[in-house]
Amino acid sequence: MIGTLISGRFRIDERIGSGGMSTVYRAFDEKLERPVAIKLMHSEIAAQPDQLERFRREARAVAQLSHPNIVMAIDAGEDEDRPYIVFEYVDGETLKDRIRREGPLPVGEAVAYAVEIGRALSAAHAERLVHRDVKPQNTLIAPSGRAKVTDFGIARSLEADRLTMPGRVLGTTDYVSPEQAMGEQVTQQSDVYSLGVCLYEMLSGEVPYRADTHVAVATKHVREPMPDVRARRPEVSASLAAVLERATAKDTASRYPNAQSMVDDLQQALAIEAARAGQTTGEATTVLQGLSPDTAELAPLRLRNPRRVLGASVLVLLLGAGVIAGLATRGESGTPGGAAPGGSGDLQPVRFAEAAAHDYDPPPDGDGRESANDARNAIDGEQPTLWSTERYSNAKFGNLKPGVGLYLDAAMPVAARRLDLITSSPGFAVEIYAADSVPAGLGGWTRVSARTNVEERTQIPLDTAGREFRNYLLWIVELPPEGRADVNELTLLR
Repeated sequence: MIGTLISGRFRIDERIGSGGMSTVYRAFDEKLERPVAIKLMHSEIAAQPDQLERFRREARAVAQLSHPNIVMAIDAGEDEDRPYIVFEYVDGETLKDRIRREGPLPVGEAVAYAVEIGRALSAAHAERLVHRDVKPQNTLIAPSGRAKVTDFGIARSLEADRLTMPGRVLGTTDYVSPEQAMGEQVTQQSDVYSLGVCLYEMLSGEVPYRADTHVAVATKHVREPMPDVRARRPEVSASLAAVLERATAKDTASRYPNAQSMVDDLQQALAIEAARAGQTTGEATTVLQGLSPDTAELAPLRLRNPRRVLGASVLVLLLGAGVIAGLATRGESGTPGGAAPGGSGDLQPVRFAEAAAHDYDPPPDGDGRESANDARNAIDGEQPTLWSTERYSNAKFGNLKPGVGLYLDAAMPVAARRLDLITSSPGFAVEIYAADSVPAGLGGWTRVSARTNVEERTQIPLDTAGREFRNYLLWIVELPPEGRADVNELTLLR
């Protein structure tokens, strides 16, 4: 085919890759004088009506999509009964090649690529298209560093499609969702799962499941829990691990409902990772600087806006003053915040029912709900999962209310003596209250602790004066600089 002129316009110069249905070539558009990529269907496949229709459907699908993170379709047609699709030419490597060459990617860069792939999927889903074969091999890294999703060859409309029969599995088993592996209905959540697996591979350098056959790998996606990414990459934050865990949940009810909701959390995770590392590299820098102000503010100013280095210096000084003030406050209160949970002596943990944790945001200042669906994460024994407050514009809850909280229902009165707290967002302040029943407002609770400045692991002594209470409230009175507090685990001891 080298040197062949397709439709009198596209001169084939070099073979790029080949699959079961088609071969992709680098070509030259003699009309517009630019390089392009042309996907040419194999002649023997073009003779099969169902495969021909699938190829034509890909052309129609990509024609609907216009997004900076999707390889753009330029033209489509047929030449001597051989269908083709012309795409923009991306002179770069695939994400899979990058992982093979470098191994695990820098955490920030991995998250940035996941953000860009997620944005591409969100755009496709908005057009009622699900990709169904999301994998690093189908993501190109442009010379600029931007990730671009390609190969919508098995994409289908979210509407009914007679070409996809129940029980038929399409996709690559290393990244296949459980429902896809079982031949069940495929939705945009299936793409979310596959993106989660891609993120796992970027962070760890390898796919989560290996087996001797494709069927065995697919079975692992259905039955086995996702390996803990932090066991292979300890520097991954709890917040990022929680995003990965939710994206790859086996049960779709526990998975992100769509790609955009995953992107939102990934963007926050990127800002947090940048703040932890103090620097970013590659595409992470570009993505970080393009985030919305409320998300970008989680990262250091010098990273999200390099032109305001002077402003960043002022911010550092202010934060330093805040740390000094916090230390002074802690010294005055005499609270041993920051001690790692452990060393409980004769204390025994209170056992809670699965639904014993509840959010607390009482009216009239609050709206009655504060991440209610995630409250159980604070007592599930899994540190990567968490309950978070909503995001506020400043540490004083946007001057809207005195605080928000999370209370634990022990189901019976207990005289608790300590509350252990683990968080992935240290720097907020709390007070602990107790009550027999749940009061309508904070005034009905009894305060049983001093104000405590929370570190990653904090023990908070409680003084109930020997009195037993059924409910214990973690009341957050001041937020960390990022405007949101996370509670990964709570343990009440008596």
